[in-house]
Amino acid sequence: MNTPKSEWPSSLDDEELRELDTYLRKHGNEGDLMLDGVHGLLSAIAVGPLQIKPEEWLHEVLHDAFEDEGEGNRVLALLAKLNDSVSAELDVEAYEPILGEIDTDEGPLLSAGGWCEGFSRGIDMRAALWESRLAEDPDLMQLLGPVMALAVDEGVLQADAEFEKLSDEEYDECLGQLPEVLSAVAEYWEAKPPTEDELKAMVRPRDGGGDDHPPRQRSGHWVH
Repeated sequence: MNTPKSEWPSSLDDEELRELDTYLRKHGNEGDLMLDGVHGLLSAIAVGPLQIKPEEWLHEVLHDAFEDEGEGNRVLALLAKLNDSVSAELDVEAYEPILGEIDTDEGPLLSAGGWCEGFSRGIDMRAALWESRLAEDPDLMQLLGPVMALAVDEGVLQADAEFEKLSDEEYDECLGQLPEVLSAVAEYWEAKPPTEDELKAMVRPRDGGGDDHPPRQRSGHWVH
């Protein structure tokens, strides 16, 4: 499907992107998500198995109290628009990941590292469900292959075995596949929604007994 640009959904324009980026940089600390990471987070949520409401994912994005009500309303409106645009852009095949920029000896270079970090955190918000399904269904792992290759290449995830860095061509190929990957993952969860057993496992209360496990660390699996 080739949707004319005039019919694309309402997404943040360049000025709005700069405005949101400036706010996140001003209020972000080391390890916090910047604009590219927020886009990755919202992308994972959009194609995931369960709805995640803004009051939950906003804790991954905003860490400081707003200086005034007007600023707060503006930032929340921009984030809502960014969130809505992800699914809408995927629907009309107009999705493009927001990438960060890193300095190299050869000059600035676009990087998917921040986007991948955000995507990983989006998956982690329903970690038990994703991990269970990835372990049981190799089809889902295969669908996520390009995302995982980028994440390992950028050091967001650790590989079980020695991993050879992607060539520039391979890196660009993985980037180009992201819209198709996200659409395929969304279709996967629509066709194979969480089972009752998987949902029960998510809400099983912790009793402090010996069956509890510590939080997962990055160790070559998708979730950390």
